[in-house]
Amino acid sequence: MNRMDRIPGEPEPSPGPGVYGESQRPAELPSGPASPPGTAPVAPRRNRFRRPLILAIGLIILIGAVILGYSWWENASHFESTDDAFIDTHIVRIAPQIAGRIVRVDVNDNQLVQPGQLLVEIDAGNAQTQLQQAMAQQSQAEAQLQQARAQTRVAQDTYEQSLANAAALGAQAQNATTEANRYRELQRINPQAVAQQQLDQADTQARNLANQRDAAQRQAQAQANQRTAAAAQVQAAEATVNNLKALVAQAHISVGYERIVAPVAGHIAQRSAAAGNYVSVGQQMMAIVPLQMWVTANFKETQLAYMRPGQPVAIHVDACPNSDVRGHVDSIQRGAGQAFGILPPENATGNFVKVVQRVPVKIDLDTVPRDCPLGPGMSAEPTVRVR
Repeated sequence: MNRMDRIPGEPEPSPGPGVYGESQRPAELPSGPASPPGTAPVAPRRNRFRRPLILAIGLIILIGAVILGYSWWENASHFESTDDAFIDTHIVRIAPQIAGRIVRVDVNDNQLVQPGQLLVEIDAGNAQTQLQQAMAQQSQAEAQLQQARAQTRVAQDTYEQSLANAAALGAQAQNATTEANRYRELQRINPQAVAQQQLDQADTQARNLANQRDAAQRQAQAQANQRTAAAAQVQAAEATVNNLKALVAQAHISVGYERIVAPVAGHIAQRSAAAGNYVSVGQQMMAIVPLQMWVTANFKETQLAYMRPGQPVAIHVDACPNSDVRGHVDSIQRGAGQAFGILPPENATGNFVKVVQRVPVKIDLDTVPRDCPLGPGMSAEPTVRVR
């Protein structure tokens, strides 16, 4: 039966194996809603906007990569930063210079103090006793000094009197000798003019006066020695007075050590002093953290090529995450940190492995937020604009 002789509505018979071979079987149509009878199948339409969208996304990604790369290059070539940094300052340790019992503590923990403000008062009775004893010894030494000066004046007067007496006796002895010589010359010219007895008396008088003159001169010398001794006593007394004055001054200083005041402005830290405690000389009672601080940043030695004093620094402090601290490079330490250790490295023997060293850089703080509680040891991340 051919296609034309088929009764309408009767299903078309499937071709047998003799009509179509396995290789000639038509391909199955894709599954899906069947097309209405008498309508030709429609081919799937491609999205004409898909390719421009992919190009735009790729362009945006490329521009972002370029911007990120340029930002990285800009930061790497113009800035140097490190996280090996911390807030630093010179902590002032407060310790007594005399031993005694604490009677008063006028500060609390973390309190802000000003220079000259009273911190601790110590009861040191020994200092007061030593002061009174030194003052009494000074008064006694001053009295002895006055007495030595008076003896010096007496010795000077006695010496001058001895000199005058010796001079008078010398004049008399000279006169007596001249008179005896004149009698002797006159007797030689005219033996009858001068009796022998008169000549003997003149010689005796001259010898006596000469002996008295010599004795007066020796006495004047002794008085001179006494004057020298009196002057030496005055010098010794003056030295004693000066020594006792120094002891009195030291005692006054020791008494002043009873009141311990703040040497600098700052905040109290590590306070261990309490009223009633006994403290010895040099025992730490508290510490003062000064208001002036800086950042010590340990940069790698390879980061110092363009770093110079005065360059601006932006500092991120962990304690102040909402605001950066501004500063500038103050100085660069001459030497790596390991060179100042207790046991510096010795690379002259054995194998050597090069390790990049770190060099401390001091960064002064220019602007600090008021609500930023900075303190020594806090972590910081400085970023230095090197060029």
